Amino acid sequence: MIEILSESEVDRARVTGRLVANILATLRRRAQVGTNLLDLDRWASEAILGAGAESCYVDYAPSFGHGPFGHYICTAVNDGVLHGMPHDYRLADGDLLTLDLAVKLRGVAADAAISFVVGQAGSSEDQRMIDTTERALAAGIAAAKPNARIGDLSHAIGTVLSAAGYAINMEFGGHGIGTTMHQDPHVPNNGKPARGYKLQPGLMLALEPWVMADTDQLITDPNDGWTLRSATGCRAAHTEHTIVITEEGADILTLAANTDAHGES
Repeated sequence: MIEILSESEVDRARVTGRLVANILATLRRRAQVGTNLLDLDRWASEAILGAGAESCYVDYAPSFGHGPFGHYICTAVNDGVLHGMPHDYRLADGDLLTLDLAVKLRGVAADAAISFVVGQAGSSEDQRMIDTTERALAAGIAAAKPNARIGDLSHAIGTVLSAAGYAINMEFGGHGIGTTMHQDPHVPNNGKPARGYKLQPGLMLALEPWVMADTDQLITDPNDGWTLRSATGCRAAHTEHTIVITEEGADILTLAANTDAHGES
């Protein structure tokens, strides 16, 4: 299903997106050396429920997961890439942490992810991966405008990732979003321009470039049946925003309170 949202639905999506961004910003500040992943999950649940919103993750049970996810936020650490299930683990200095959050408020969902290094011991390669995903996301957003094609966004994202030397996994990528978290169209992190669905105002997309340091192959953590890890044990980074197509281009919905709709501080 591909949804084109009404003006009132887009207005509600802006509120949802700001909530997601503000929760992620708060959790990033709280993710210090020694913080337990389960505390991050608890704080996320308190913020979501306190805002009158609902989690998109707690009851989420797709074919690639092992039963309902059962948590409020994804916490992927180091070689964790996607769908990181919170567990009893205290963050260490230099851990590369990805927080991925999707919530629904007043009937409309928003989805975003951030990667960052905890403490002071991160490597330059970690930061390069993070920076690359952020630049790829910016390129994808810049390509998102009425009458552009999904392939234009995928090509823009993939060009940045490939130029930085990263292999690109095509199993998981961006997606449509609206009254539900995951919708068509699928937005791969690489592709050919001028191909695929034509964008129109009111379409919401979650774009999410992610890379692993030395592979494009994933394995599923056998302990939780959810966390996707790099097949070689290398580290990974992941960045995501929800955007809406407008007559002028694309607005970023998942920005924290001190940034505007085009990503400027």
